[in-house]
Amino acid sequence: MLRFLINRLMLLVPVFIGVTVVAFGFIRVLPGDPVEVLAGERGVSAEKRVEILANLGLDKPVWQQYLTYLNDVLHGNLGVSVKTNRPVVEEFFELFPATAELAICAIIFAVIIGVPAGIIAALKRGSKIDQGIMGISLIGYSMPIFWWGLLLIILFSNTLNLTPVSGRLSFLFDVDPVTGFMLIDTLLSDEKGSFLNALHHLILPTVVLGTIPLAVIARQTRSAMLEVLSEDYVRTARAKGLSTFRVVTIHALRNAMITVVTVIGLMVAILLAGAILTETIFGWPGIGKWIIFSIFARDYYAVQGGLLLIAITIMTVNLIVDLLYGFINPRILHQKNKS
Repeated sequence: MLRFLINRLMLLVPVFIGVTVVAFGFIRVLPGDPVEVLAGERGVSAEKRVEILANLGLDKPVWQQYLTYLNDVLHGNLGVSVKTNRPVVEEFFELFPATAELAICAIIFAVIIGVPAGIIAALKRGSKIDQGIMGISLIGYSMPIFWWGLLLIILFSNTLNLTPVSGRLSFLFDVDPVTGFMLIDTLLSDEKGSFLNALHHLILPTVVLGTIPLAVIARQTRSAMLEVLSEDYVRTARAKGLSTFRVVTIHALRNAMITVVTVIGLMVAILLAGAILTETIFGWPGIGKWIIFSIFARDYYAVQGGLLLIAITIMTVNLIVDLLYGFINPRILHQKNKS
């Protein structure tokens, strides 16, 4: 296990370098710069502009800016936001719990519905149930997040008045941010009804963000189950007279879950990317909305720091997923160590 972990960490080094290049270069290819945004319509003189750029370290050649940025990153310094004059790391981790809470709820929603749907579709292969599940999953995968979110807001918030339009909690409640996770903080608080209110606010964003992962998980679960159900050991288990439930849950699902867990790990990137649109639509105060505002403000340090921290989060989750292979099927880990 230790050897496998070291090998995986070594592979992440070039990925990390590549991420710093992308994070550094992304904001700089956009037109405009922080000085223009800060100056607004008033503008600044050429001398003042040069002074501000020098203070921000943006007057040096791009390659020199990148080396300075990389050196700062390796020392744990992601800079200070041009817009708010606060450390980027501080702003990120202040907003990250909101995004993490939404992403966790979305993936739980996707797994709880997607895995059983995929299993049922595999067991009913070729039937109308199978065709219906796969058809719905295809629609869900093809659904644009911004359109799906606005549609649900119009239906459930405006027409039926069943769910809130935006935010994480009603202004009627005053909950201290202990952990940053609103569901946990409302449980810890003395505000009666605040937990249900926070849960109420989570429904639509969770459904919108979890729709695409749900569709992908359902389709991949079906594909993995069909492959496993055709294996000799599954046919042997059935020949012994074991129940369908026992064959599926004990013999087939465990091996099929290797593929499903891989897909769930890959979904983290989709969730964090989708959170940018979802948080903007629902006014969710997370890192997605923060990065959007930072891009409009040409806040170089906030954007490159935020993208880097998101990428590190995704790499960490994928590393954890790789380690989970060893617990799901120890033979996989053994084969990887030999290679």
